[in-house]
Amino acid sequence: MPNPLLHPVQHVRARINRFWVGRLKPADSTTLTQHNVYILPTRPGWMLGLTLLVLLIASINYQLNLGYVLTFLLAGCAVVGMHVCHGTLRGLSMHLLTPEPTFVGSAALLTVQLQNPRKTPRYGIGLALLGTQQWSWTNVEAQGSASVHIAVHPDKRGLQDLPALTAETHFPLGTFRVWTVWRPAARLLVYPAAERQAPPLPPGAPSAGGTATAQRQASGEFDGVRAYRRGDALKTVVWKKVAKAGQLVSRDTQQAQRFELWLDLQQTGHFAGSAASLEHKLSRLCAWVLAAHRQDLRYGLRLPGQDIAPDSGEAHKRACLTALALY
Repeated sequence: MPNPLLHPVQHVRARINRFWVGRLKPADSTTLTQHNVYILPTRPGWMLGLTLLVLLIASINYQLNLGYVLTFLLAGCAVVGMHVCHGTLRGLSMHLLTPEPTFVGSAALLTVQLQNPRKTPRYGIGLALLGTQQWSWTNVEAQGSASVHIAVHPDKRGLQDLPALTAETHFPLGTFRVWTVWRPAARLLVYPAAERQAPPLPPGAPSAGGTATAQRQASGEFDGVRAYRRGDALKTVVWKKVAKAGQLVSRDTQQAQRFELWLDLQQTGHFAGSAASLEHKLSRLCAWVLAAHRQDLRYGLRLPGQDIAPDSGEAHKRACLTALALY
C-alpha cells in the first residue's frame, strides 16, 4: 500500500514507476537502444532554453548581429550536447551478476557489468535503485567494461524479486538528463537474521543404536572433541579450536558415532506472540547453524516436513540456511 505520508508529487511518481516497471520484461542482460533510452531537459537545460529565447528576442528587437551569433552558437552547443548525452547511454550493454545470498537486515551488493562496444569512452554514467537517490557513478573505457555495485537492504526472508534499476547520465553539459529503467530477472535469497544472543547449542541426541546419554561441555555446548593424543591423524585435529583456545584437540570419532547434533525447530523454545514466534525460532536456528559451522561440527536440521541429514562444511551450511529462508 502507498505510504500516506509521502508528498503528493512523490506519491504520483511512485505510482508512475510501478506502472512503468510492470510493463517491462524482466531480463538480467539488456542493451540500450533508442527504444528504451529517454531524454528530457534538466533545470539548467530549461534555464538555458529560456536564456536563448530572451537573447533571440533581444537580437530581433535591436537588430544585433553579434546577438544572433551568440544565440545560435549557444543553441548549436546545446543541440550537440543533447546528441552526445543521448549517445552516452545508447549502445551500452548492462549485465547483472547473480547476487549472493544475504541475511535480513544486511546489505546485499548487486554487481552490474557495463560493456562499451564503442571506440570512444563513455563518461558520467550512474546507476541506482529506481526511486532512490543513492547513485553509483562510473566511466567506461573505449571497448572496455566497468563494474558498478548497488546496495539492496531486504527486510524479510525468502526468495525476493530484485527492485528495478535505473541508469542515467547528464554528460557533457548537464542540460539534458538521459535515463533508462531496467527490471532484472534474478532473485535474491534472503536468510533469516541470526539471533544476536542465542542460547548454547542443544545437546547431541543418541544416534541409531547408541545407548549413552548426550554430553555437553561445561559451557553447555555440544562439542564432540577431546584432548589431542599422540598418534592422532592431523586431519582429526580441530584447528579452529586450536587457534581459539591455544590447545591441541582432536575430533572424537567415537563420540561422533554415538551422538548426532540435530538443530530442531521444536528445541528453540517459546516466544511471546504467535505472529512473531516463527521468525524468532528461525532466527535462533540460523544462529545455531552458524555457531555449529564455526565449531566445525557435524549437525543436521529438522523442520516440520523436512530433514537435512547431519554433515559439515560450507555447502551443508548453505543448504541449511536456504531451508530456513524458504520455510
